[in-house]
Amino acid sequence: MTSTGIRLHAPAPGWFIAADVVVVGSGVAGLTAALRCDAAGLRTVVVTKAMLDDGSTRWAQGGIAAALGEGDTPEQHLDDTLVAGAGLCDEQAVRLLVTEGPDAVRRLIATGAHFDESEQGDLELTREGGHHRRRIAHAGGDATGAEISRALVEAVRARGLRTIENALVLDVLTDADGRTAGVTLHVMGEGQHDGVGAVHAPAVVLATGGMGQVFSATTNPSVSTGDGVALALRAGAEVSDLEFVQFHPTVLFLGPDAEGQQPLVSEAVRGEGAHLVDADGVRFMQGQHELAELAPRDIVAKGIMRRMQEQGAEHMYLDARHFGAAMWEHRFPTILAACRAHGIDPVTEPVPVAPAAHYASGGVRTDSQGRTTVPGLYACGEVACTGVHGANRLASNSLLEGLVYAERIAADIATRREENRLYARVPAPVAYPEQPVHPLLDSEARFAIQRVMSDGAGVLRSAESLERAAGRLEQLHSDARDALAENGKTAEPGVDTWESTNLLCVARVLVAAARLREETRGCHWREDHADRDDTDWSRHIVVRLNPDRTLAVHTTDTPDFPPTRQPRPAPSPQEQ
Repeated sequence: MTSTGIRLHAPAPGWFIAADVVVVGSGVAGLTAALRCDAAGLRTVVVTKAMLDDGSTRWAQGGIAAALGEGDTPEQHLDDTLVAGAGLCDEQAVRLLVTEGPDAVRRLIATGAHFDESEQGDLELTREGGHHRRRIAHAGGDATGAEISRALVEAVRARGLRTIENALVLDVLTDADGRTAGVTLHVMGEGQHDGVGAVHAPAVVLATGGMGQVFSATTNPSVSTGDGVALALRAGAEVSDLEFVQFHPTVLFLGPDAEGQQPLVSEAVRGEGAHLVDADGVRFMQGQHELAELAPRDIVAKGIMRRMQEQGAEHMYLDARHFGAAMWEHRFPTILAACRAHGIDPVTEPVPVAPAAHYASGGVRTDSQGRTTVPGLYACGEVACTGVHGANRLASNSLLEGLVYAERIAADIATRREENRLYARVPAPVAYPEQPVHPLLDSEARFAIQRVMSDGAGVLRSAESLERAAGRLEQLHSDARDALAENGKTAEPGVDTWESTNLLCVARVLVAAARLREETRGCHWREDHADRDDTDWSRHIVVRLNPDRTLAVHTTDTPDFPPTRQPRPAPSPQEQ
């Protein structure tokens, strides 16, 4: 698999760093991979778009799922994950997750993460949607992600790992044989447009998080603009399952025109006994699923949307007044503060909630070692599609997946080094013309893309809405292309225009996959195809980017992913 030759229009790199591994992203997946690589003696550089602790991990409230409680087993965790994934999980990938997960969490604790404990000193475990056992370890009540991030950042700093903060990675560098040779990146700050440099490394680990900013309302931070998926596509990698965007059922409703990152009301609130009710106080999830409010997220989100449609309402309510002030303050201090900051007191009134874009179950396709279809390029965490989540991620499996697969990636890279298959590669010459080959979108296009996606590819989808979205996205794409072809004009290179261009790339892939999948499964809800179709659609949709930026789409034969078919690299100079 070789590069498509598509690159973001940017200045030529003005500085260079050499490393064995460059990790892009600083959430649980990225920092775990970096720490393990460093411990194996690999020269490791961490590149992150904001500060080290500004990614999605710090916003994770609920916790991390693993079979750590008495009576719980990996097999039970496996069963719950497969049910939530609605027939599209790769069972081998899930088995790796649930089997290796408990020890991975213990290693995270050994790294310095402190989880809430009972008076007896045992982990205090809770339940979330789709779980039949209490197996969610949490920290600070509802601040699990913040605690995990704190521990990993402290460990990274204690080990003295080289980090580059406030840097947007632009593209993957490859050698003459199409193997990964590093990345180009732009360091933000001082308002400079000439902050472009490169890290030369034979292994690149993408841990860039999600793409929630492709929608108007999301729980994701502003940095989640799909950069990792977009640059992987430009590098020639395959992506899969992008149509399966999980909309978190209970996001604090701030009004119909609210945009950007919205406050999450963790599933753990329902796990502790909160009820979903309509304006009349009726618990509408009862009778819809055996677990009622604790059904898998796709089912709860659909239940909320149906009730909203039936009643012409803009939101539903989460009622946890029976918790009392003491429990709110001890167990959910972060959520309590967020609600009160917006004029809502959960102690005395129900909380208005509605679904919002939360998590990408799909991403860059990988194997069990986190390897993509581009030699030397790895992916883990939300940017990756390991096959674990299928059509709908089980609550609190995301932090665990990032942890487990980051460790597997680090082990694979270390093994390659031990076998003398990890050696410096010279990037193939790259032309950096003053006139761009491919256009950039202006910064205002970001808001246009978000409105198109929320309108046509949100929780409820149909052939009509997706066709409308595809047409509008194609118009944005062709307008930029034609303007460049006719008068050589495009937007100026910069963070805003690179992000807008990345968002359009992932939006086009998402809509193409959603149009193709003519069924309702997991978090993909087609109003015009209301039923799950196991005859035709027990398979994954896989997409690559052609050199002319058109999409190459195909489906797998089964729910299990085929091998990534990485060719064995050519012998190193020492081996010749």
